[in-house]
Amino acid sequence: MGKIVEFWKDKEKSTIDPKLFSEKAEKLARILADDHKGSKGKKANKRTQLRKFYDEVLRLDSEARAGKTQWERILPLVHMLTAKAAYAKGRDLVSNTFLTFIKDSVSQIQEQKDLMVFANFFEALMGFYRQHGPSN
Repeated sequence: MGKIVEFWKDKEKSTIDPKLFSEKAEKLARILADDHKGSKGKKANKRTQLRKFYDEVLRLDSEARAGKTQWERILPLVHMLTAKAAYAKGRDLVSNTFLTFIKDSVSQIQEQKDLMVFANFFEALMGFYRQHGPSN
């Protein structure tokens, strides 16, 4: 099985997958919403929980864009998202799909432009999750 999401159509040319922020974001939002519905009493993938991760990605992206912090200091914090998602999964706060999404995304981040695409994708995902996910 491939990655849940691939950011680039052609990374060398900096060509983003044209359907990344629409069809692919909506598809993942529906899967995460289905995971929430299937989590019974555990309530995995509450919107507030996903929002915590989204806010962290935005903060890191903003820091990287501002250039106040060296990329070498930001990248390890990006990779820390995987550990935070694993912890949340261990507490049944997120689904395995969400954990895999974070792992797959972080593995694609090597430079600032990758983080920017991830942040934009996550924004689109949150918009669709608002439509398809739980009302919390």
